[in-house]
Amino acid sequence: MASALAARMGFNSLLRKQAKNFSVRICTMESDMEFSCEVKLKGKDLFDLVCRALGLRETWFFGLQYNVKDTVAWLKMEKRVLDQEIPKEEPITFQFLAKFYPENAEDELVQDITQHLFFLQVKQKILEEEIHCPPEASVLLASYAVHAKYGDYDPNIHKPGFLAEEELLPKRVINLYQMTPEMWEERITACYAQHRGRTRDEAEMEYLKIAQDLDMYGVNYFLIRNKKGTDLLLGVDALGLHIYDLDNKLTPKCSFPWNEIRNISYSDKEFTIKPLDKKTNVFKFNSSRLRVNKLILQLCIGNHDLFMRRRRVDSLDVQQMKAQAREERARKQVERQRLQREKQMREEAERARDELERRLLQLQDEAQMANDALLRSEQTADLLAEKAQIAEEEAKLLAEKAAEAETEMQRIKVTAIRGREERRLIEQKMIQAEMLALQMAEESERRAKEAEQLKQDLQAARESERRAKHKLLEIMSKDVYMPPGLPATRMPPDLNYSKENLSFEFKDTDMKRLSMEIEKEKVEYMEKSKHLQEQLNELKTEIESLKLKERETPLDIIHNQNTEQGTSKHSNFKKLTLQSTKTRVAFFEEL
Repeated sequence: MASALAARMGFNSLLRKQAKNFSVRICTMESDMEFSCEVKLKGKDLFDLVCRALGLRETWFFGLQYNVKDTVAWLKMEKRVLDQEIPKEEPITFQFLAKFYPENAEDELVQDITQHLFFLQVKQKILEEEIHCPPEASVLLASYAVHAKYGDYDPNIHKPGFLAEEELLPKRVINLYQMTPEMWEERITACYAQHRGRTRDEAEMEYLKIAQDLDMYGVNYFLIRNKKGTDLLLGVDALGLHIYDLDNKLTPKCSFPWNEIRNISYSDKEFTIKPLDKKTNVFKFNSSRLRVNKLILQLCIGNHDLFMRRRRVDSLDVQQMKAQAREERARKQVERQRLQREKQMREEAERARDELERRLLQLQDEAQMANDALLRSEQTADLLAEKAQIAEEEAKLLAEKAAEAETEMQRIKVTAIRGREERRLIEQKMIQAEMLALQMAEESERRAKEAEQLKQDLQAARESERRAKHKLLEIMSKDVYMPPGLPATRMPPDLNYSKENLSFEFKDTDMKRLSMEIEKEKVEYMEKSKHLQEQLNELKTEIESLKLKERETPLDIIHNQNTEQGTSKHSNFKKLTLQSTKTRVAFFEEL
């Protein structure tokens, strides 16, 4: 440790020898600043320089932080900058951060710049999960952060996707739900739309009012160990000291408000806290390093002073600052109200202008419609004039045609007189034609009767032929003796009669003609049946694709099976009639 201190002192001495000035970079939550400082500059001088550059008057909340090995330290106000344990770098970098937090942000933070710096720092700690924030509070805080950046919500400007590049929620919250970025944006935007009418400062204050109720807000945690050797966490904040389990930074095991603490001190790594009640035992704990004890003591002293300061009357400087802030807020409120009225008047004027424009467009449309109607009326009048002229010409033509018709009627009357004679002649011809038709009908009936008689004669001739053949066979079987020289005319009368009947069939040509006509009709019937079957098959093919199989009845199914097997009513009938009568009777009895 001694060698490190000597090296650091050597570095600072080297800086003082080489130049009268040294460079410092100050990193704020919003931007960076660089200063060229004298080597004799104290910490308070540098801090005041930064506060003046920022326009900050509530300086008691803030400090300049730097990193030392694996911990942080705050620049001491009373010592020179180069005499402190600062990093060996050029320029020397400090973080301008809030060192102490207010109990109530709305009551204690006076300046807008103070409020803005707290807003940025708290938001960063929540996003980096140094302050635990539940999901629902994270969404609400994100909506206020969006309002502080973008102002009032306007759906025409803030369209879906405008928050795609923004870091608004802790990664823990995002990973906790199976939600897409679009779903998160939708919920944040819904809350954001409800903040309409707030200024940026009001949105930031609402953010801080919600954040200050979080369990880890404004708490600095340090690893300590009690007398029993148990590892615990010490929490230092604006209200007092809190003891936590290592795995629970939200709920303290015990707390000590600042108004109950009389004295705080440390010796090497041991830290001693004396309660205000002297009867209460002093409690002690050990920290990991001496540097940590120094840091704890700084935070305890600063928070205790602010705790007591809040409970006393404000100083004149603070009262003046608050009065100025109230005046500034009142002025801003008046200005905002004026702007709101102007905005409202402008919106009303725009609405009135829009209404007038709409009314003007409506009147223009009505004028255009009236103009179109007038034009159509003029066109209609022209058409009517043309139609009147045409009607007049048509009237003249009709008069001429009427005269022609009258002439024609006279001619027709003359013709009609002639036509009566002709009609009388035609009626006579019609009577003759009817008589001729009646004669033809009688002739047709006579011919039909003759055809019927011929059929009967044909049947009688066939029956005579059959009997003649039968008798001929009988005669031949008896071997009748015929004396020589007996004339044929002396044959038995029956035999001669049969011979006449045999010769009758071969001479009747009418019977052959009737047989040919019957055969022709049978062929025509078969052709018609075949054509009908082809039409049915074609229709079935066309509608087969539209059939709903589930709606088929049992009869439909049977019909389809028969069609597939090629079975028809006639073929089945022939098949059944081929069986013997006995077989069919037996089958019937078995049914």
